[in-house]
Parts: sequence; C-alpha cells; structure tokens
Amino acid sequence: MKKETRLKLNEGYAKLLEGNRDWVADQLATDPTYFKTLSKSQHPEVLWIGCSDSRVPANELTNTKPGEVFVHRNIANMCVHTDMNMLSVLDYAVNVLKVKHVIVSGHYDCGGIDAALSNRQFGLIDNWLRHIKDVYRTHAAELDAIDNEKDRIDRLVELNVIEQVYNLCKTTIVQNAWKERDDLEIHGWVIQLDTGFVKDLNVSVSNADNLGKIFALSDN
Repeated sequence: MKKETRLKLNEGYAKLLEGNRDWVADQLATDPTYFKTLSKSQHPEVLWIGCSDSRVPANELTNTKPGEVFVHRNIANMCVHTDMNMLSVLDYAVNVLKVKHVIVSGHYDCGGIDAALSNRQFGLIDNWLRHIKDVYRTHAAELDAIDNEKDRIDRLVELNVIEQVYNLCKTTIVQNAWKERDDLEIHGWVIQLDTGFVKDLNVSVSNADNLGKIFALSDN
C-alpha cells in the first residue's frame, strides 16, 4: 500500500476518535452527569428496524437521544422469519424492554431494492435480495402497471415496508405479546432522503385480527 494511501486511512480513522472526544466534551459541557445517568439503564419505548444505509440513522431522523430507541438494521430493512439476529432483537425489545412501538423504516433510493429489481448477480447478497424479489412477485400486477421506473422502485420500497410489518405481526413473539398486553403497535415508515421527512404509510397494527386464519396462533 502506498504511503499516501496509508496516511489518508490513518487520518480517516483518527478523525473518528477525535469526533468521539468532541462529542463527549459537548455532552459533559451540557450535563456533567450525562454518561453516569446513561450507563445505569435504558428504557426505550421504540424498536427501530431500519436499513443499513449510512444516510438513515434512527436517532438523528427522529431527534431522539441515546437510550430512547432500540435499533436493528440490515440491508433493505427486512424482517425474515428465519433471521435469528432480527428475531433475537425483537424478542428482547418486546419481552424485556417492553417497547410500545416497533417501526419498520425503509427509505426511497434504497440500493437493496434497486438491486433486487435487476437481474444481475451481486454475490452472497443475492440470497438476501431474493426476499425482496418475493415481495415483487406478490405485488407484480400493481408494480408492472407502473411505467415510470423510479415510481415503480419507490412503490416497491413502500410495499416492502408493509410486507415486513406483517411479517413481524406473524411472529410468535409479537402475537404472544398481544395476548398479554394491548400497548404494542407495529408501524411502517418510509424516509424521504431529499427532504428528510418521514412518510407514515398508515399501516399500524395492534392485534392479530387481520392476519388471516392460517397465521393466527391459538393459545395452546
């Protein structure tokens, strides 16, 4: 590796550590007990399941502080029923932290959605993108009727979020929680990168009534 490249890498890495020191100093200047208080516990009311895209950080977008939002992120904000990582986060958030809101947050201009709409091979991620292709297959009639490519991609972003909301509702974790309490809701959002605003898709679910007979779990 060239010396100039190595220097740039070191500078970039050092900038992260410097940024951390500046942030700590800013917090302490406002509240000298900030980190002592923060380290004692967390009581978030929200679980955020979002995309890994670096442009959509949960706390900044919602103007919330550390400790207020429990976060899980992956490519294209997927909620796959075999993903033990996501399920473990969901279980902890719902059953231990007792969050009241689970938000699936997608965003327009999502690279994962765009890649899933192509026929290219990208490597290992193709196996993940296949779940998005399944969403397309489910809504193919609506999506194929949209002539404008950008509008079609944007609509798939929305439909993907809605499908992931219902995927969460079908888990035993959420359904069993609903049997015990009535203060848990699952929501679907899309972030508009060019404005910063959130679009609420008005798909908020608080019970299993409309999941379909095959997905409704008995008490046994």
